[in-house]
Amino acid sequence: MTDPAAVERDAAEAASAFAHPAVAPDVTAAYGEHPDHVVDFYAPRGEATGPVPLVVVLHGGAWRAPYDRQHITPFADFLARRGFAVANVEYRRGSSLPHQSAEGPVAGRWPDTFDDVAAAMDALPGLVATALPQADVRRVVVTGHSAGGHLALWAAARHVLPYGSPWRLSVPPMLRGVVALAPIADFTVAEELGVCGGASAQLLGGAEHWDERLPSADPASLLPTGIATAVVQGRDDIVVPQEVAEAYVAAAAKAGEMVGLTLLDGVGHFPLIDPAADACAVVAEEISQLAW
Repeated sequence: MTDPAAVERDAAEAASAFAHPAVAPDVTAAYGEHPDHVVDFYAPRGEATGPVPLVVVLHGGAWRAPYDRQHITPFADFLARRGFAVANVEYRRGSSLPHQSAEGPVAGRWPDTFDDVAAAMDALPGLVATALPQADVRRVVVTGHSAGGHLALWAAARHVLPYGSPWRLSVPPMLRGVVALAPIADFTVAEELGVCGGASAQLLGGAEHWDERLPSADPASLLPTGIATAVVQGRDDIVVPQEVAEAYVAAAAKAGEMVGLTLLDGVGHFPLIDPAADACAVVAEEISQLAW
């Protein structure tokens, strides 16, 4: 049973992270025809001269419809104020209505969620050239929070997807690295812990599709990637506990790859994307180390 004090702290951290007003982008561009096929671009603030690194942000929310990119716009603006060019990607999520005996909105859509992330990443170089010419597409770091952390890791691993996958790349993506924030990075461990009410299994279309689809979706199954990867995780996270991140890091080590893991004391799930929290500055520093 979860400690009531931990639940209270998590609620306070979430309230702080969600208290910031949404920040409008400088430019929005479409990468497809669906209303969710859009990317919001934030130009670097300050007096930056010359090209700057591009940070691609993938928002969390358990791949569920009620949580769109708006809640992470303050974080995107925070990165822009740190001198980065930022692309905040939207993608199709699960139904807004409960179904299939679920207690709430179902997580994700198969294959739409993955179709969208792959399409957005493929379209970004062309979109950036027009929407955000300050961005250096040779210095790209992908970051994401929670379910978005999963998608960030997945986007960096498309070249090791099973042969025949429609999302597989023939060569590694041109990325400086990935910074995954409290990611749902190991689906098996996440399901064992009941993370986000079984969202990982829902994303794959239900338990009947688990074995078939897991190798194409689970970051812990897509190793090694050869892409520099860092994970930032709060030790007090009760939404996506640190055991999930540790399982991913262990899987990487078993595959012969080192993944950096930064565990933050006294930090839960939401301070990682809260511009008012010290943890957010730690995240920005992790991104800087890969980008510059």
